[in-house]
Amino acid sequence: MKGILKIVSGSLLLFVFLLSGCSDFEEINTKPDAFTSDEVSAKYFLTGLQIELYAPNRFPYWRAHLIHADRFAGQFTFGFNGCWWTDGLAYSYNVGYTDASYAWMSGYLGKFSTYQNFVRPGGELENDKFYAIGLIMKGLYYQMYTDTFGMVPYSEASNPDIITPKFDSQAEIYQGVIAELDEAMNIIGDETVTGDGLEFLAENDLFFNGDLQKWKKLANTLKLRMALRAQGAPGADFAESAITAALQDPLLSMEGDNALMEKDTEIDQFGNAAYGDIWHNFGGLGSKWKIGKTLVDYLRDNNDPRLPHYAEPIIGGEVTFTRPTEGNGVALFDKYVEFILGELDNAGVEYTESGSADEITISVAEGEYYVGQPTRLNGDIYPHVKYELFSAPADWVVNPKNSGSPIFPEVVMTAAEGNFLQAEAAVKGFGSGDAQAFYEEGLRQAMLMWNVDEGAISEFLANEDMAQLDGSMEENLEKIAIQRWIAAYTDGFEAWAIVRDTGYPAELANGVSDYDLYSAGTLNGEYPQRMRYGNVEYNTNGANLQEAIQEQGPDEQGTELWWSAGN
Repeated sequence: MKGILKIVSGSLLLFVFLLSGCSDFEEINTKPDAFTSDEVSAKYFLTGLQIELYAPNRFPYWRAHLIHADRFAGQFTFGFNGCWWTDGLAYSYNVGYTDASYAWMSGYLGKFSTYQNFVRPGGELENDKFYAIGLIMKGLYYQMYTDTFGMVPYSEASNPDIITPKFDSQAEIYQGVIAELDEAMNIIGDETVTGDGLEFLAENDLFFNGDLQKWKKLANTLKLRMALRAQGAPGADFAESAITAALQDPLLSMEGDNALMEKDTEIDQFGNAAYGDIWHNFGGLGSKWKIGKTLVDYLRDNNDPRLPHYAEPIIGGEVTFTRPTEGNGVALFDKYVEFILGELDNAGVEYTESGSADEITISVAEGEYYVGQPTRLNGDIYPHVKYELFSAPADWVVNPKNSGSPIFPEVVMTAAEGNFLQAEAAVKGFGSGDAQAFYEEGLRQAMLMWNVDEGAISEFLANEDMAQLDGSMEENLEKIAIQRWIAAYTDGFEAWAIVRDTGYPAELANGVSDYDLYSAGTLNGEYPQRMRYGNVEYNTNGANLQEAIQEQGPDEQGTELWWSAGN
């Protein structure tokens, strides 16, 4: 990503400059050594806004993305022997990690508001096209924010005269965001660029290189996602008309439409983080993770060609299971070993077994095996969850910076998603589109995104039952939901939302019950429905927060959101 470092550095310098001087812009312009209005553009702010929302520094990237969203999504797991934590982490509420996550997400609003105030009508950097882009960024942010916590400040949040804004219901937020997306699309109209000269947005836009028509497609695809998610929820009378309207306008649908934010290889991890910054930079085995069983099983058992692009084969070799001398693990040792070996059997792993009742050694035969680690394993089974027996993320996901190796980009919104959403709408009776055609194109785009060979894609589409919407309405919706979830790999916030919204994959949504193997956490085995609010909100806006809790339900991870499948 050549040039991004320079772009971001310039953005940050301008950001500091403008923040310190925006109270008297005219005075600044009289200083001979200061920037003039002809040298300042909103495009320098946009780069930082995109990075902060999708690739923030390592602190929230580790705590919000990896510890919470990616793992609640069931796509990444901790808890192998050698990891710092069991996989019960975050399923048991942790105030420090939760506060860090909430502080990052709620704090983004201040950065966004600064940008939007500059470009709004009458603002010091007024530009209606940049304002429209800001409205779309706001929509992306609020969908993630409210889908993570539920009710959050929205209608009063950007008002500088209101220090303690009220919390809005999710219905109000969804309806408001959809209206603002419509406003943004109307502003853009048929325009393709933001302006001339300094107002020309190109490489500073990390999503679309300044192409306004792709921004418009992004807005419409987000509108369709939110409207389908809202449909059927209490007070979502706006949803069906929004779905119908979205289907009549262009959506992200082709490979060139993908909003994938390329990873910078030069910016420090405390300015722009990637999974590799956690994987390689500290902790040895302690900070590493594995791929979840549910994800690997769907890929492997359906001959999905994305499997080697998502995950690494297991290391294998020889491993030994030893019965502990004390604790719960003594009596449960046989159950633990049987469980682990059962996962190997299910994955078709060939191995030989030897040893005694108290020490069992297996030797894995040579071969390429993919085995996902079961989600949410507890501390008692931890010693027997061997690193060598479960698949790690593919190198493309965790490659280090400055190594000359590619790093998979951040997923913002994809052509696969646009097609899957149209397939879902068609199955539900909206529009006149062909659900099967949209579904196949969604699969194709999802695979192309991971550099899967066209021939392998064609073979999958022609031969696999998973590629056919040939069941009942509910069975077809289940397939679409699962494929949306698979395509959201590395976008844990959206993958987690898909499970809560649709109830699929059911293996995740149903939670856990065998506490010999799994962690009950503070949820008593139930699937997490939201994250708790951060203490900063209790300390600074406590009265409004308490009102929200009275309306939404207890500030607990098990409280279902407005649109969830269980409501």
